[in-house]
Amino acid sequence: MGSQFQFLGLYFWVVFCIYSSITVESQNVSGGGTIEGTVLINGSASIGRIDDDFICATMDWWPPEKCDYGTCSWGHASMLNLDLNNTVLLNAVKAFSPLKLRLGGTLQDKVIYDTGSPPQPCTQFVKNSSELFGFTQGCLPMSRWDELNNFFKKAGALVIFGLNALNGRNLSSDGSALGPWDYTNAASLIRYTVNKGYVIYGWELGNELSGNGVGVRVAADQYASDVLSLQHVVEDLYKNSDVKPLVLAPGGFFDAGWYKQLVTTIPKSLDVVTHHIYNLGPGVDTHLIDKILDPTYLDGEANTFSSLQSILKSTATNATAWVGEAGGAYNSGHNLVTNAFVFSFWYLDQLGMSATYDTKTYCRQTLIGGNYGLLNTTTFVPNPDYYSCSSPCYNPACCTL
Repeated sequence: MGSQFQFLGLYFWVVFCIYSSITVESQNVSGGGTIEGTVLINGSASIGRIDDDFICATMDWWPPEKCDYGTCSWGHASMLNLDLNNTVLLNAVKAFSPLKLRLGGTLQDKVIYDTGSPPQPCTQFVKNSSELFGFTQGCLPMSRWDELNNFFKKAGALVIFGLNALNGRNLSSDGSALGPWDYTNAASLIRYTVNKGYVIYGWELGNELSGNGVGVRVAADQYASDVLSLQHVVEDLYKNSDVKPLVLAPGGFFDAGWYKQLVTTIPKSLDVVTHHIYNLGPGVDTHLIDKILDPTYLDGEANTFSSLQSILKSTATNATAWVGEAGGAYNSGHNLVTNAFVFSFWYLDQLGMSATYDTKTYCRQTLIGGNYGLLNTTTFVPNPDYYSCSSPCYNPACCTL
């Protein structure tokens, strides 16, 4: 019954998006008048299939000192300092049960795990403009990992954890990360997780290192080799488990040549191919609302979905496509735009479009944090987009927060 409600909810919002797009286009064409139209839905044949738990949200690492354009919008929303005892937060996640939560973001490739393997100091992120991504190396204490997993269990979340893919590499002056991934520390975290009995839905390698990368990049052939290493680690550490987590990669911006090389090199080693979307440009853009309300502009992202779908269909792989992170406008979004009602036009359009191209899961940046969170960073009260992905027929529990 739950999956039926989810389908009905998505169906409702896709129809809403289509109708809204037609109305906006009609207004633009006629110069102000509204032309009514009819949308016919052929329910006998599907044009795309999604997971039952299609909706996903992200949790990030950014500390309070993360600022963009003079505004610091993250507060205590990091996985390292988020108030996990907040009842509204717990109920917001439980309302979707199960809600996929992708844990990661820019700083994930600078996080070490305090497992003692290898022994190293567990120091937290410090803002430093001379460092990659503007912060020093950070650390996940195992006590905090325990707290997070207890929260996920209570909330009924499906956890996808983004691993540090830069560990052990040398960074060159041209932005290339050279050498193989050192998975020692990551393997120790996975081993600790297995021994504790924590259920992880998937392990994802790296964040925005594909193609030209964001700040740093890894070549596709090397990335393929690293994914194989992760797959072997997962197979070994979960050999006595009935259910094995998914292996996901690369969690980056879509580059057709790079993605095709990755998938064709290791067609059987990847369960999920993930990509990120910030198609509205920087959060500081003063024309964000114009873009959000322009169907022609929004339609441009269809090329990405179509290209990735073609790559997967033309390759001997069983891997599926996910949007692993999408916040619309990068650098934390824009206050009173990406956390306001108008942003639902972008979000709902994205959900419908991605589903059309067989995207199985869509992870919204963020559950909480920045100016694009589903929840208010300070009060935890849901922003409008929270209800966009939990309509009355999609999930009535949201009304009891």
